[in-house]
Amino acid sequence: MSADTSPLFASFELGPLSLSNRIVMAPMTRNFSPNGVPGEQVVEYYRRRAESGVGLIITEGTTVGHKAANGYPDVPAFHGEEALAGWKKVVDAVHAVGGKIAPQLWHVGNVRRLGTPPDGDVPGYGPMEKVKDGKELVHGMTHDDIQDVVKAFAQAAKDAKEIGFDAIELHGAHGYLIDQFFWDGTNQRTDEYGGSMENRARFAVEIISAVRDAVGPDYPVIFRFSQWKQQDYSARLAPTPDLLEAFLKPLADAGVDIFHCSQRRFWEPEFDGSPLNLAGWTRNITGKPCITVGSVGLDGEFLEFMVKTDKVAETANIDGLLERLGQGEFDLVAVGRALIVDPQWADKVREGRFADILPFSREALKTLA
Repeated sequence: MSADTSPLFASFELGPLSLSNRIVMAPMTRNFSPNGVPGEQVVEYYRRRAESGVGLIITEGTTVGHKAANGYPDVPAFHGEEALAGWKKVVDAVHAVGGKIAPQLWHVGNVRRLGTPPDGDVPGYGPMEKVKDGKELVHGMTHDDIQDVVKAFAQAAKDAKEIGFDAIELHGAHGYLIDQFFWDGTNQRTDEYGGSMENRARFAVEIISAVRDAVGPDYPVIFRFSQWKQQDYSARLAPTPDLLEAFLKPLADAGVDIFHCSQRRFWEPEFDGSPLNLAGWTRNITGKPCITVGSVGLDGEFLEFMVKTDKVAETANIDGLLERLGQGEFDLVAVGRALIVDPQWADKVREGRFADILPFSREALKTLA
């Protein structure tokens, strides 16, 4: 790697958010919080990344205080006295070594299955009902349900600010609840939350607005979105620049400060006729700072590791990433699997120790290294 790494280690300022560099730890579900409570192992996991040079840590997805928010075992909650006390320890540990941190606030929506903790009798909640053999598998959300979830996100954001987090991220990507309202494949409602792109974005706009009211005008709000979905990796929420603008503008106007633009491969152009990736297009459309993400620093994309495999992702050249960052295509760079396996990734890049960066395999997912 021969490119100048200084763009990656330039400071970043946005209101009260002051970062020492442009490296963001991407949110990655780890399933190491029994009963939804992050313990000392989780504290140390995040502290190690902060002390090794990550500018901003975005935590794994944390579930808001709604009965159907959780979809997986041992993921952390962001509600309840015990869970919030655990997160306070994480915040304090990260701050003690000079780091900055934001929780990712999450509701899985219709991905939830019956039998999932904390109450196995609660079905998934989503834009549309799903019934099979007389059993409600997905509860189609009423207007009251929608407002309950909006309030849960707002309360989580307020709690995050009160216990010292530096920002919050709303998970609006990858086929989870907020995204389910965006996507016409999962939202065929006939009320004001369905139909047009504007209507399908209404739920997210209400969440963003409520969060903004809860945290005040200056507290940083990050919003993560994706074109692709877990259910369809080729899906395109907004297949043209005009549709992407129609999608993004209401979210920006509602109070998003930073967009986190999820791609499978950050180097791929988003639309024909332009080399810009999704973050580049989003930055141009909204004028807001943007985070790029997608297989940064590795030679194999993450989907190859979603199934049992012996593959190993080796360190990849980041010269192109550095060049695009230096040119201002995007503002921040989220690093995922490379930081799971190697907490010192940022320091090693800064020091030019590329040969020392650890390769990634599925084995890394078994522990909180």
